[in-house]
Amino acid sequence: MKSRTDRRWLIVLGTIIVQMGLGTIYTWSLFNQPLVELFHWKLNSVAITFSITSFALAFSTLFAGKLQDKWGLRRLIGVAGLVLGAGLILSSQVSSLWMLYILVGVVVGAADGTAYITSLSNLIKWFPERKGLISGISVGAYGTGSLLFKFINGSLIQSVGVTQAFFYWGLIVLIMVVGGSFLVREAKMSQEKTQTLSASVQKDFTVKEMLKTKQAYLLFVIFFTACMSGLFLIGIVKDIGVRMAGLDVESASNAVALVAIFNTSGRIILGALSDKVGRLKVVSFALLVTAAAVTVLSFVQLNYALFFACVAGIAFCFGGNITIFPAIVADFFGLKNQSKNYGIIYQGFGIGAISGSFIASALGGFIPTFKLIAVLSIVSLLIALTIKAPNVGSSKTKKKRNHGKVRSLSPETRAS
Repeated sequence: MKSRTDRRWLIVLGTIIVQMGLGTIYTWSLFNQPLVELFHWKLNSVAITFSITSFALAFSTLFAGKLQDKWGLRRLIGVAGLVLGAGLILSSQVSSLWMLYILVGVVVGAADGTAYITSLSNLIKWFPERKGLISGISVGAYGTGSLLFKFINGSLIQSVGVTQAFFYWGLIVLIMVVGGSFLVREAKMSQEKTQTLSASVQKDFTVKEMLKTKQAYLLFVIFFTACMSGLFLIGIVKDIGVRMAGLDVESASNAVALVAIFNTSGRIILGALSDKVGRLKVVSFALLVTAAAVTVLSFVQLNYALFFACVAGIAFCFGGNITIFPAIVADFFGLKNQSKNYGIIYQGFGIGAISGSFIASALGGFIPTFKLIAVLSIVSLLIALTIKAPNVGSSKTKKKRNHGKVRSLSPETRAS
């Protein structure tokens, strides 16, 4: 048993290494201005690259589960690491915006999303009794990769220039993701339709079955709201500090680091807390804090302390929400098809990533957008307080379904 336990924690280590490598894409903002200065492109045109990356990341999760079924998890993550690293290395040779959009936007984003969703879902299957904590560790590693590489990539840009920085960034990420994949082992889920978790029988929904439930669409609304609020803030936090709180550029820039720190801590703390007090209770709390923070940003004259308190609250809750949602999807729809099912719900991230900017342009600025986010947060809060897992039958039906079946084993016992 000890060797099996050790094996599980080696898989955790491998997943952490993979996720940290994947999270480095959130250092993209460091590359915007150097690329503008080198190629004389418009800043907005360069910044669009990350929106394309985020959308490609989310969209690729729709197909990642099918690729995993065909290739196996370890091979899939290894290939994704090779493609991700190659996309960044080749970006060192770009000379036009469309090449940047294809390589960093489409190629890097798709490879990142493929490895992200499959490695995260697999780790949750290995620890079905601690979904929130394990999801927090995995997604927290993703955020930690972003935080650490803000310094690494920033140093590379200053020392070797922006084009060569792409080369070394890609090489490091390739080694991390491919290397981490060798420690990852796929959890094999037995029982086609049911699994026994905490003495209760839970149906494993296929994607088609999940999409027939109202819960899938309600969870999508909550996730979209949580992602749009967090991603919109991350994209313009420095500008909010300067324009709305009257801070100097240097002070407002500190908010970027603050967002990274609270985003990462929210992933770990709220993920672990959700195992103890209930996931939807934690999500409800996070939505309430988000609604309060954006309301303050909309109606109150900001000062230094108030600005940073609101930013920290939104970042902390955003990190927690995107950590808890993989576990909620597993709770509602089962573990067997987790990668595919969460891939559907995860589209709320991709749509949320591009919606904030479009809504701000349509409504005319930060404050109207914050007011809309406040309304959406309250609506999502009400949904979170009332939503229940899909009803898969009465207790008698469950007992009959489970009668005569061998109790499902944990993944480490089942894996060959």
